[in-house]
Amino acid sequence: MKQHHICARLPLLALVLPLLVSCATTSAANTPSPTTSAASTSSPTTSAASTSSPMTTSAVKLELPRPTGPYPVGRDILHLVDKSRTDPWVPKDGPRQLMVSMYYPARSATGATAPYMTVEEARSLLERKAPGATVPAEAVAATRTYAHTGADPKKGRYPLVMLSPGLGLPRASLTFLAEDLGSRGYVVALVDHAYESSGTAFPDGRVLTCAPLCDQPRPPEGGQATITKSRTKDISFVIDQLTDRHPAWKKARVIATKQIGMAGHSLGGDAGAATMGVDKRVQAGANLDGTFHPAIPVGSLGKRPFLLLGSQADHVPGKDDTWDGSWPIISGWKRWLTVAGTNHTSFTDLSILEKAAGMSTPDDLSPQRSLQITRAYVGAFFDEHLKHKKQPLLDGPTPANPEVAFQSPS
Repeated sequence: MKQHHICARLPLLALVLPLLVSCATTSAANTPSPTTSAASTSSPTTSAASTSSPMTTSAVKLELPRPTGPYPVGRDILHLVDKSRTDPWVPKDGPRQLMVSMYYPARSATGATAPYMTVEEARSLLERKAPGATVPAEAVAATRTYAHTGADPKKGRYPLVMLSPGLGLPRASLTFLAEDLGSRGYVVALVDHAYESSGTAFPDGRVLTCAPLCDQPRPPEGGQATITKSRTKDISFVIDQLTDRHPAWKKARVIATKQIGMAGHSLGGDAGAATMGVDKRVQAGANLDGTFHPAIPVGSLGKRPFLLLGSQADHVPGKDDTWDGSWPIISGWKRWLTVAGTNHTSFTDLSILEKAAGMSTPDDLSPQRSLQITRAYVGAFFDEHLKHKKQPLLDGPTPANPEVAFQSPS
């Protein structure tokens, strides 16, 4: 069984980011710079981890793929405090606090372009995972996105999709998927789990890192299953806050509260299944290349649909025994899809950094293609099971997607 310890994998950015200077292409140079938030421009400094010859922000231009749906996308940021729980990793902090990015179909593409992450979050990523990198934190924070801050929501009610990133990754790592789902007519709650990210900025100026978990000589008692269990409480709390009679989000009226799904990458995918096991409001779930901790318990999903989408290298039958063991337990609609030419980061925005650094091999899918496939199949899954629109894409292999294999282990 291949375990995905994301806190250990992030040091690959130490190789990725220093190389970006040599990877600026003509098309990248011609891409207009995104609008930057006031927080991103108030203190223009380079990363403390930079070498004596730091690159300028203008030398690096990173860009997410454009959303594929018909709607413009709005984005708001929520700071939520769960007064019923003490933070499980740093109890002295008091109540559990979460930062959540809300994406939604917008009436028009008005307002400033939403920043990818704050400069402080980018700096934490560089200092913690890429010491010596020459790229400025401002350049990472300025990655081109397509959502707009403060945009008015499009009239209507839309299914809610919860998104959870991998352990050690910031919520920004799933921006490509959140923006796309928003453009397809979903409200998306992209959750940053405090102390489980490379860096999460809070309104009081703190940037919390994954040090309490990632720097320990051993995982918490109970291993990664303990972290997964904590995430189920985070997700259920956020759903409560969005669907309460007095919701924490001012635009919550656009949520179709009976149509809720969840997807996650790596440990976030494990948390998707675990959340469905304890919160029956979640009607459909998807795991993007994540090992379960442990395999899905018998009967926990009932007849609710579940999608497994992973790399061919790590998740064909026989590669991950938690997928093998979970498959017969899923008694409702299910698909097990693998994608050739992908790796663990291919299902996240970090694939763009890897490609920019020239780390891909000729056999690797481009990030544009791997992210396109992820968007297509995850979007089709939620269209079929939350919007109840039949999706032939999920019925079997298609000539247009030769990289995608439908697995049917006995």
